[in-house]
Formats: sequence, structure tokens, C-alpha cells
Amino acid sequence: MGYTTPFLAGALAEAEETVAAESLALAAKTRGHLDGGEQLNDDWLLANPPLVSPALHLEPYRPRLVAIDNLSIADSSAGRVHEVLTELGLDDRVTVVNADLRDSLDRLPEDFAPIDFAWVDAWECLYFFDHFWELINPDGGLVVMHYLMTYPEGDALLRYIEQFQRAHPGELEVVNLLESQKLMQNSITVLRRTTAAKNRRYAGRGGKVKYTDELLSDAKRHVELVARAGGPVPAHG
Repeated sequence: MGYTTPFLAGALAEAEETVAAESLALAAKTRGHLDGGEQLNDDWLLANPPLVSPALHLEPYRPRLVAIDNLSIADSSAGRVHEVLTELGLDDRVTVVNADLRDSLDRLPEDFAPIDFAWVDAWECLYFFDHFWELINPDGGLVVMHYLMTYPEGDALLRYIEQFQRAHPGELEVVNLLESQKLMQNSITVLRRTTAAKNRRYAGRGGKVKYTDELLSDAKRHVELVARAGGPVPAHG
């Protein structure tokens, strides 16, 4: 946690606003098609907002950040983060757990799991993998670990993760990205949990979207949810 935290919180707030606006626009274009007696088709797909899946908008999108930091670094900006977040009106976006990672599990918010994205940058990547992995969203949740390449301890952890991957087929995907021009602090390792990854086969051969009964059902349900939440959905112009 530090000077980047307010930027992350601001990005989450902006993302929520963007998704909300997209949801309204999607409901409007869907209603315009269905009220006009049309079925979902390429005209619907390409109208604004283009290419969006109604299924994405069937659940509320309320992103938030949980930061684990023991605030032990004297010259860190972490101690001022809450003050800055409050000034920006973003303090409700961030939950700060003042603890070492190893002491934090029992202090985490009860409703924060599953974790969609975790950034681990505290020399505790092995502990996080062993104790937090089950909290990662099994449908594609991401863990990004900073700096595991080009030194012995990091290489050992990468081998450990490879062994886990071989022992648990279908559990995760791994990508290592190296900044080869740097002598240290030069990599990230991305883990994608796929234990319960959904089969999102939206298109057939040639990439043409299939307008299935399930897609139509999701689209109708989305229109109903938006209307229920905020009143009538305007027809798409």
C-alpha cells in the first residue's frame, strides 16, 4: 500500500461508473430490438455498446480493494493513504488490514471472497499461494506476483508452482513476463485459477456469434433487472 492506492481506488470507482453506464445502454438497445419484434442479431451485436454480453450485467458490479500492510516502513506513504482517500471520497472503496500477511486471514472482511485479482509484492508469495489460493475466484481469478525470476529463491517458487500445476491438471494457468533489460525487480508471474472455469463458447466456426436461447434469456433478464432497479428502460435510438 502506498501512493498508488488512491489511483487504484479511483480506477475502481471509474470502472463501476463505466459498467453502470454500459448496462443502461445495453438494456436500451436490447429493448429497442425486442420491442420492435426483432430477435438478437448482428445489428443488435454491433449497436452501441458493441459486442457486450448481457450475462456480464446480471450481477451488481461493486469492486473494492483490500490492502494488507503492517505499516512498518517508516518512509512509506502508506500511513497517509486513508487521509488522502477520505479527501477524495474514496475511503469506502478500500479496506486496510493493518497486519503482516501471515496474520491477516482472520482479519479480512467476511464477504470479500472470492478474490478476482490479487497483487502480491511483499516477499510472501509462497505463503500467499499456500494459504490464499482457495480464496481466488475459481472462474479465472488472477494472482500477479512481483519479481520471481532471475534469483534462486524466486526460481524455487516457480518450480514449486510448476509441480503444483502438474499435480492438479486444470487448476491454473501460468505466464512469466521478464523485463530482461533489468538486473532485479524485473518480472511478474501471472497465475489464472481455472478450477471451475465456465465454458464461454459464444461463437461457432469463423467466429460468428451464435444467438442462442440462453443469450436471449440473459438479454431479457438483464432488461428486466435494469428496469426494476431504476425505472423504465428507454428504447435505444
